[in-house]
Amino acid sequence: MAVSTDFAPPFKLIVPYFLLGMLFYLGSIMYLFGIDVSNLSQFSPTTLSLIHIFLLGFVMMIIFGAMAQLVPVVLEVGHFAVELYYVIYPLLAIGTLLMGFGFVFSPVLLPFGGVIVLIAMGIFLFETLMTIQKVKKLNFVMKTVLIANIFLFFGLLFGIIMALGYGGIVAVDITKYLISHIFLTFFGYVGITIMGMSLILLPMFWLSHSFSWKSVEYSVYSFIGSVSLILFHLLFSNNMALNTGYFLLLLSVGLYLYQIFVIYKTRVRKEKDIYFKSLVFSYASLFIVLLLGISYFIFQNEKILLVFGWILLFGYIGNIITGHLYKIVPFLVWYQRFSPLIGKQKVPMLADMVPQLGATFQFYFTVFGVILCGFGIGIEMNEIFYSGVSFLFAGGVFMFKNLLFMINFK
Repeated sequence: MAVSTDFAPPFKLIVPYFLLGMLFYLGSIMYLFGIDVSNLSQFSPTTLSLIHIFLLGFVMMIIFGAMAQLVPVVLEVGHFAVELYYVIYPLLAIGTLLMGFGFVFSPVLLPFGGVIVLIAMGIFLFETLMTIQKVKKLNFVMKTVLIANIFLFFGLLFGIIMALGYGGIVAVDITKYLISHIFLTFFGYVGITIMGMSLILLPMFWLSHSFSWKSVEYSVYSFIGSVSLILFHLLFSNNMALNTGYFLLLLSVGLYLYQIFVIYKTRVRKEKDIYFKSLVFSYASLFIVLLLGISYFIFQNEKILLVFGWILLFGYIGNIITGHLYKIVPFLVWYQRFSPLIGKQKVPMLADMVPQLGATFQFYFTVFGVILCGFGIGIEMNEIFYSGVSFLFAGGVFMFKNLLFMINFK
């Protein structure tokens, strides 16, 4: 797919999303020092707080910033109202903090944080959908953007219902909505968004071409079927729909991994830079997640689910986001700062704008941290878990330093 930068917003609009996202990433890692893995539960207030800080503050913040840049580029139309993005990130940051504190210290904060997050995401949804409606014909990637945002909308509604119930404002069965909320927002929005955008970014950065898109199309359809069946389970409490939804989710992950392998095999660019290493570790983590998902599907053991969640969040999603920052940020800075100088003076290459030594330290500290923490969770040993968190924090500090270097490169 051809990619044009003619409709891209100014880089100064994107910078706060990336910086705040990395600060929340560091904050979520520091939070890990207060977790006791020998008494860890998937629904404990501490776990819920950590997950929301990581997903809302880091993952959603980075995705929203990237989407501000990529949506108009992919759709080849200008933003409906790009100024709205100056409102989204402060609201999302404030709402995330209120929800993070609310789970642990004061549940009454949850509805307030949830409403602020809802407003931030509602603005994002409105702006994105109004931008999409300007397109006369949607291709497959554009359709994934639309589908992902529809899932996000319903996921937000369920999230608000749960926040009101958790804060004691309304009487609802929170567990009834939890699975649907997870599938709609995390798998439905984050999962399909990553799928769709990777079909733009991977071929572009790896110079892959002439490959079939069938696997990822089937993967997205399986994803949609999975989320739909989970919603059916919510309405009718049908266990067959729930189990079939789980199966389709695992099938979707398998098909997506195969599509990534196809793109990898057809790549022209062969250098094994930090972007390549980050994505290899990320997709290796996703493969392990697939195996753990199958194991949990068979044995229904919570410890497997906790390790599954850890590797999915910090192994797969954490590395696929930080890895892409090493490509996206230098390109955006170069396009804004150096492209007007072409033919007038010497300009840097994109690779010159990445701090190679710092990126190497960041990658290996992060890899060791993810592995040690996963092992510590699996055997319920705090000493191993905290040593892994220390490595992970060092990697996060290097990542933040590297991001500042790339943003301020002159």
